[in-house]
Amino acid sequence: MTRATVDDVHALAAGMPGATKDTSGPTVYLVSRRSFVFFRNPRPDAVDPDTGERYDDVIVFWVASEEDKQALVLDESTPFFTTPHFDGHLSVLLRGSRIGELQRDELAEIVYDAWLSRAGKRAAAAWLAERELS
Repeated sequence: MTRATVDDVHALAAGMPGATKDTSGPTVYLVSRRSFVFFRNPRPDAVDPDTGERYDDVIVFWVASEEDKQALVLDESTPFFTTPHFDGHLSVLLRGSRIGELQRDELAEIVYDAWLSRAGKRAAAAWLAERELS
């Protein structure tokens, strides 16, 4: 089993069909002009509880539903979290410094699900059919 890395996020996201990468600010991966994975600038809503320092390594992954979000953030065995700023936003957060707590295949599933949640219906159906998952 291989531990996930931040480089894996980039490789997986960039490898999705129709994915584009916007680096005009923090890196954003898009499909159909909609983000599905993005890297955040340090923000006041995601801080170290001990020092108050803003996290400088937060990655945001879109999810398909509020239920999916809650399943990830409430499972204490995963490093995913959210902040009040993301209430009502179908996404989960992950610190790059904790990505190694995931296996690469677990990360791949998160990236695939993020892409599927934002891709067009036809593109998503074709991708799933190609993998015999539909």
